[in-house]
Amino acid sequence: MLLVLTGSSCSGKSTLAFAVAERCDRLAVHDSDESGVPRNPSPHWRNHNTEEWIRRALDYQTDQVDLLLTGQAPLGEILAAPSAPLLNAIAVCLIDVADEERRRRLRQRDADRWPEHEVDRFNSWAAWHRGHARDPRHRPEVITANSASAMAWHRWSSWAAEDPRWQTHVIDTTECPHDTAVSELEMWLDQQREGLRSGRHPLRRGWEAQRRSSDATSSATPATPGPHNERQRQPRPPVL
Repeated sequence: MLLVLTGSSCSGKSTLAFAVAERCDRLAVHDSDESGVPRNPSPHWRNHNTEEWIRRALDYQTDQVDLLLTGQAPLGEILAAPSAPLLNAIAVCLIDVADEERRRRLRQRDADRWPEHEVDRFNSWAAWHRGHARDPRHRPEVITANSASAMAWHRWSSWAAEDPRWQTHVIDTTECPHDTAVSELEMWLDQQREGLRSGRHPLRRGWEAQRRSSDATSSATPATPGPHNERQRQPRPPVL
């Protein structure tokens, strides 16, 4: 399966990923930037980069090895990548940190490299990640506008926050001791693997067909009053 640690810069993604790799078997760990980052990346660059790594994950999948990938692609971008439905399962964890702590880490890691307005951009991107993790309807245009033509945003654009497939676990490293954060990540990873083994993983292979099936059922069955169909009676946003 593909397990992704996402989030804005200096949250601790790579540090946690390589630390948890020492505790897990049959797990490959990579950073999405390994393939190189252009000096002036196009609006489509991350879309293509995400698709490349998903294909790498499929290669690992053939060998029964999971891929733990660090990067900045959020759940919606991963689900929309052309090859995403071929994965046995997909899971995403947002590694987050408070804005002021991110500023401190950036100054410590890259002293004098980032002017204040660039640091503000990192924090704005982090704030968007938090909203996207909670709700697929949170400003989707941030990732859908000017995207690559092959991206299939329609796979999730009608989902609501309550959809069980919309799951992004969050680990906040602001005041969390390193070992505690690694243990939480290990627990999350074990839960994803167990969900796949048991057939209960919300984003196991077939999640896209599940969407089509549930849509067809809801359109064929008239709504009746009652709490069991409260979600069905809520209006859906238009397909982007």
